[in-house]
Amino acid sequence: MPFAIAVGTDLVAIVVLAYVLYFRRHRRRDLLLSYVALNIGVVAVTSALGSVEVGVGLGMGLFGILSIIRLRSDQITQQEIAYYFTALALGLLAGLHPEPMWLTPVLSALVILAIAVLDSPLIAASTHRHTLTLDRAITDRDALMAHLTEMFAADTVRVEVLDIDLVRDTTLVDVRYRANPRRRSGAAEAAQPGSRAAADHMPGMLDTEAR
Repeated sequence: MPFAIAVGTDLVAIVVLAYVLYFRRHRRRDLLLSYVALNIGVVAVTSALGSVEVGVGLGMGLFGILSIIRLRSDQITQQEIAYYFTALALGLLAGLHPEPMWLTPVLSALVILAIAVLDSPLIAASTHRHTLTLDRAITDRDALMAHLTEMFAADTVRVEVLDIDLVRDTTLVDVRYRANPRRRSGAAEAAQPGSRAAADHMPGMLDTEAR
């Protein structure tokens, strides 16, 4: 009976995690399948290890190896890695089904609740990260900060300079910022069709890669 409850709890939890929380927010079908397959596989293998004379440490080591292989096989974000290990944790909880009987449902619910809250659009919705290639080399940090603050209409900006190319006259930066929707940057005003700023705006300011 405890195992049946644990498996039922896991099925509900992985559907909520993979489809309701992840897929409906991030829309990656390949990772939806990956999370469900990982979870089911972990439950099956953990249950099998529990019925033979195999140490728990060996089982955990096998899961660690599988995780490393999967994470190195594709470029996924830190946010998606969090879902990946949550699916792994849910599978371990169901496969081990610790006593008392209510422990697995309660812990699974707490894990799902934490992910639902932390990945909610209500948490740090105005905080963003981009990798930018600016169209000029800026060696003065204060000038760089002022330029990015105006560009993103941001209240708070943190910048890590990744590369300054004086030959090509470019600056590669990793910028994290908190946007202020009440402010409008010069770049945003220049993007307005028919605006006077658009006529004076210089094209090719930057390339961006959102993270």
